[in-house]
Order: sequence, then C-alpha cells, then structure tokens
Amino acid sequence: MTEEAKTSEPQADPAVSVVGPGDGEMIVLGATRMRVLEDGSHTGHRLAIAESVLAPHTQGPPQHRHGRHDEGFYVVSGTVRFTVGDEKYDAGTGTLVMVPPGAPHTFANLTDQPAVVLSTFTPDLYVQHFRDLQEVLAGGRPPTPQANITAMSRYATEPATDPA
Repeated sequence: MTEEAKTSEPQADPAVSVVGPGDGEMIVLGATRMRVLEDGSHTGHRLAIAESVLAPHTQGPPQHRHGRHDEGFYVVSGTVRFTVGDEKYDAGTGTLVMVPPGAPHTFANLTDQPAVVLSTFTPDLYVQHFRDLQEVLAGGRPPTPQANITAMSRYATEPATDPA
C-alpha cells in the first residue's frame, strides 16, 4: 500500500481500498478474533469495518453505551445473543442489528458453534479501543473492570449500569 493510500486527507484521485480474504489487521481478544477490514484511514474516518469470529460460549463485553458512534452488527453465520437494556434478542445468520449512540448493549455467543459477525463503526472512533485492549491482554494483564472503563472512556463509551 502506498503512503498516499494510507492518509486520511482527501485526495485528488482517491485510492480504492481492496482487502482480500487473508488481509486486514488481526486483533486477538481472548477467544475472539477480530479482522479489521477498514480502520477509517480510507474513508476519512467516517466508517470502520471489522469481521469478528466469536468462539462458542463467548461472553461479550459488559453492557455499555457509545456516546459518539453508531455500531452495526451483521451476523454472517451462527447465532449471537444481543442484550439491549433488559431485552434479549437471538440474532441468527442474515440478521442486522444497528445500535445508535446512547443505547445500552452487549452481545455473546451462547451456542456450541462459532459465530461470525461483520461490525461497522460510524465514525471509526472505536477501532482503536480494540487495539488498546489487545495490548493489555498481550502484556499478560487481564483488564480489571476499572481499566476497561478507563479505556472505553477514551473512545466516548461508558458502562451501562441501567437500561435507560
């Protein structure tokens, strides 16, 4: 990739980004594997896209709210349990779940099979959170609840302690 293609500045002749099946940045978060397909560098930071493989019986993050970005989840395969406030939804293959800023949410794979989810972040703000979390885990330090809250807060995200 050229330096010109990596910049987020508008270009007179913008480069097209193509990410092949074996390409993309891999982020490992415990039993979850996330492949960043677009980190915002080719979209002027308007959009990021990631593909995640959730291992069987994987609990997701604590329920939380994003203050400045929408998050979309398209279930490519498997079934993912979404909890939004007090409501629970089992989203199977082909289901799209859109979470606007301020909506409390979390997700998990409660099944015996892996689940694959394509996620969007508009704008791209939250991708860096996953990179930060991977660094903590790679250092052999499991994130404490307070460390996770501190990291989330850098990206306009907070724990959802009530469903309102």
